[in-house]
Amino acid sequence: MRKIVRSIPAFLGLWKSFGLRAAITLVIDRAQSALGFSPTTILKIKPRQAKYPVLARLGRSSDMSLFHEIFTFDEYACIRDISPARVILDLGANVGYSSAYLLSCFPTAKVVAVEPDPGNFELCRKNLAPYGDRAQVVLGAVWSKRCKLVLSRGTFGDGREWATQVRESDGKDTEATVEAWDVPGLLHLAGGESIDLLKVDIERSELEIFSGSCSSWLPKVRNICIELHGDDCKEVFLGALKEFEYDSGISRELMICKNLQFRTSSAQPERNHTNCL
Repeated sequence: MRKIVRSIPAFLGLWKSFGLRAAITLVIDRAQSALGFSPTTILKIKPRQAKYPVLARLGRSSDMSLFHEIFTFDEYACIRDISPARVILDLGANVGYSSAYLLSCFPTAKVVAVEPDPGNFELCRKNLAPYGDRAQVVLGAVWSKRCKLVLSRGTFGDGREWATQVRESDGKDTEATVEAWDVPGLLHLAGGESIDLLKVDIERSELEIFSGSCSSWLPKVRNICIELHGDDCKEVFLGALKEFEYDSGISRELMICKNLQFRTSSAQPERNHTNCL
């Protein structure tokens, strides 16, 4: 009886956030998971920050964890004032929640969403289909050059879908089937001359794209929103921005760099630093 009483506030919170039908589905899914079952339920949810509903895999999937990061905790709220936002690259789009958020926030923007995992890509494609030609979903990964990459699952982070990595093939891998895109190629695909927002969450591949050749395309980027996976990734990223000044902020696990400009000799790379949330 006590367990039932304690569960009432949690259920009411789910009802308020997702609606009655979705709340019931979530409760059933959690009960099945607690009993050791692994259901493949797909839940449709309408976030308040997105124009259209999105799909989420339940069970042991990372989809609901990602949903909460983006929509419940609203970790992208501090970039809503970027203007204008016409071209957005979503590198590591997962199932498309960040792209849906950004497409809804910036109604004139076009988003190129890049995701290497086929399962994530299929759900991303479905979630962004209502946005029509404003969303272009690419099955592939961002890299420093065009090549073939190998998909690596279950070896990083918590091993769930949002922790999928890629690595360059050594020529012996028969499974090297992931198409690698460089940033200039993705910008050309978007049909733009500059990137108004570069969103990056690529599970340590930031070490690859912010080394060396990034100096050729970074001047075309106005704002960056990135999740860095380790001190070495942070060092490489900040090193790539050493010739720029920008406004820096933190939103949960994201580093936000706004208004990138080549700095004068007397300017500091970071003009301001604030916690966005």
